Amino acid sequence: MANTMQFDLVSPERRLASLTATQVRIPGAEGDMTVMPAHAPVITTLRPGLVKVTGEDGSESFFAVTGGFAEINAESASVLAEYATVGEAASRKALEGFLEEARARAAEVEGAHKDAAETFVSDMVQLLEDMD
Repeated sequence: MANTMQFDLVSPERRLASLTATQVRIPGAEGDMTVMPAHAPVITTLRPGLVKVTGEDGSESFFAVTGGFAEINAESASVLAEYATVGEAASRKALEGFLEEARARAAEVEGAHKDAAETFVSDMVQLLEDMD
């Protein structure tokens, strides 16, 4: 069994990361999950949160995502993010803008979609708190 796996992070704008990892923590829609080499194949949706990648040397890389999908198999984890950022200052500013937009949309939504809009706002707030 291999001790490493390939990690790739792609957003609509560009490829943000391509790293060799020992583990990847992903903010799945059903809850956080840690992916390691030899993981069973799975595809999951993402909620807003931090993706944490641990490299071969123990270094950690963090990426903020607002949602998307992750495809996982024994050799790799690929994250296809709706929006993703690298770097604390840029990430925080961009995510604060997204949070304001999400709050405005949640205030306008009615009916069955209200809960989903409010959950998205709550997840964005938690993501910003996690960055502190």
